[in-house]
Amino acid sequence: MTKKQFSIIQSALILFAESGFDAISTSKIAAHAGVSEGLIFRHFVNKEGLLEAILSLGHEKANGYFEEIIQTEDPKERLKKIIELPLTISVEEYPFWRLTYALKWQRGIYRDFSEPLEISLSDAFEQLGYAQPLLEAKLVLVYMDGIVTEMLLKGTEYSTSITQLFIDKYQL
Repeated sequence: MTKKQFSIIQSALILFAESGFDAISTSKIAAHAGVSEGLIFRHFVNKEGLLEAILSLGHEKANGYFEEIIQTEDPKERLKKIIELPLTISVEEYPFWRLTYALKWQRGIYRDFSEPLEISLSDAFEQLGYAQPLLEAKLVLVYMDGIVTEMLLKGTEYSTSITQLFIDKYQL
């Protein structure tokens, strides 16, 4: 990826996360990135292509987080790492996650990043002898969705204590 492509993607990500995908024009992105609008079309074809590039990069990053966790053999340790995952999101990554959540509600676009985690969670709960491992996995994923929403909208004031509550619930 060239320096200008990276600049375009970063500018689009910031602007989309702040104002919404539909409210931002390619000319605004170009001005923010310090490039010509034509360069956006040359590299990404259109605004939708630019959004797809942003989401693909985010998906790759998310998969990197998940891969390490999923390879954890001890089911209790794997479960703990998954529950703590939202707390590992750096503030620099918030624009991507804000965009993802905004698209989910504003445009009905939902990239399900959680499928590998659901499978891994379900397996961990099964290894730990839970009666309904898939439902337990879904419960943890709903917690994660809620805690990430809380963090993105209000900050991390209660995130750590709520996460600890979940860790205590599962005796990890």
